[in-house]
Amino acid sequence: MKKALISLAAAALLLGGNLMAETSAKVSENAVKTAKSEAKKGQAEVVKEAVEAVLLTQKVLADLDKKDTKAAKADLEKAIGKLEVVLAHRDAPALLPIDSVMTAAEYVGDAGSVKAAVEHVEGLLDSGKVQEARRLLNTLQSEIDIITVNLPLISYPQALKLAAKYLADDKTKEARDVLEMALGTLVQNEIVIPLPILKAQALIEAASATAKKDKDQALKHLEAAREELRIAEALGYTSTSDTTYKMLDDAIAAIEKEVKGPNKAEKLFEELTEKLKEFKEKALKSIDTKKSEK
Repeated sequence: MKKALISLAAAALLLGGNLMAETSAKVSENAVKTAKSEAKKGQAEVVKEAVEAVLLTQKVLADLDKKDTKAAKADLEKAIGKLEVVLAHRDAPALLPIDSVMTAAEYVGDAGSVKAAVEHVEGLLDSGKVQEARRLLNTLQSEIDIITVNLPLISYPQALKLAAKYLADDKTKEARDVLEMALGTLVQNEIVIPLPILKAQALIEAASATAKKDKDQALKHLEAAREELRIAEALGYTSTSDTTYKMLDDAIAAIEKEVKGPNKAEKLFEELTEKLKEFKEKALKSIDTKKSEK
């Protein structure tokens, strides 16, 4: 039995390695898994003192609701103390992370289905069915989002100190206004990473690695990469790179022609990989918004 198993393994290797080659779907799946793992590592580490300062600020407002000025003063003093600890550090950042989460949404259709859905959305909007259109639009995303809520170290401590001064002067309303305004200055930063572009990059790299060993599989990877870029474009993921989707598609076509022929596409693969890497990096979107914690 052992000899038979060894013979089967040897036979599989002699079949040109096709049984060992990753399918395009598997390459894409692994690319998404890796991206999610990297995104989790990239989440900001929350600053404990900043989190506690925000919670104490909210508690001060609750104290004032109860007309417990003594407790409000004590909690506000604690909040200021938490931030003084951070300010004492020489390398204290301008924004202190108080919350960081990673979310992912993967679109499973093709570019054609995206375009059909967009046309449907347009029809719904024309008919005044805004909420139906919104729900459908929400499905048209394929991305990883890293969302971080930050406390601005430049303004927040000063706001707490001003509120403390107002409380000392028995100006409760002014103190409340300042605290509510301070909570409204929390900044939410969102980094958007388009999954189709990540998949296309992984598929191009897989095609490059297998082009000499398995021409058919390499061509499948290239076609899958082309489709992922079509999906990215249809979903509206843009890049500030000088490279365009049309240029990337033309580059893939040139490689396909070379793989089908003399199969000396190493230089073309290198050039496309660099173009796609730059395109991906400049397609990442960073969005800053104010976030109220009231």
